[in-house]
Amino acid sequence: MINKILIGIFTLACIFVLTACADSNNETNQDKGAEMDMDSGTTGENETETDPHANMEHSGSGKVPENLQVAENPTYEVGSNAIIESDHMNGMKGAEATIVGAYNTTVYSISYTPSNGGERVENHKWVIHEEIQDAGQEPLEPGTEVTIEATHMEGMESSTAMIDSAEETTVYMVDFVPTTGGEKVTNHKWVTESELSPVE
Repeated sequence: MINKILIGIFTLACIFVLTACADSNNETNQDKGAEMDMDSGTTGENETETDPHANMEHSGSGKVPENLQVAENPTYEVGSNAIIESDHMNGMKGAEATIVGAYNTTVYSISYTPSNGGERVENHKWVIHEEIQDAGQEPLEPGTEVTIEATHMEGMESSTAMIDSAEETTVYMVDFVPTTGGEKVTNHKWVTESELSPVE
């Protein structure tokens, strides 16, 4: 009888020790997981991307509207290089660009709600006059409501937008390698003349 009691006590003690060890290992693994998340810059949760330009098409086909006027004597000629001074997306500012196309037009910054849903995009740069549905011949005024035909970002095409600003200038289509690394961006639309500077 005493032997059975001793065996029972011994068994309970073993179970207690094993359970404590398991809990300790579990906590250690959780701590390691948290450390890995901190090292990788994540929280372990599925965070949504807050950058409104996250879905921007960095590279394009190079196709432009048929009625877009080619610039005759642009400051930056096709084939030349320039430094991008704008930061429409990560890795753009400071990148050396190759000019692929130069065009005279009216360029607009716009605010719109994507046609496929999602949060409203404020002050998107840029959409040109020829990418606006039924724009007519004359430049449009800030505050005008328009329908966008451009496909720079998901949900942009067919969206209703408000024009925030308008400027007649030369716009450029460019190729560049992001300063943050990654693949070369080709036929990016658009960069304005004031957003470029000469290569020194």
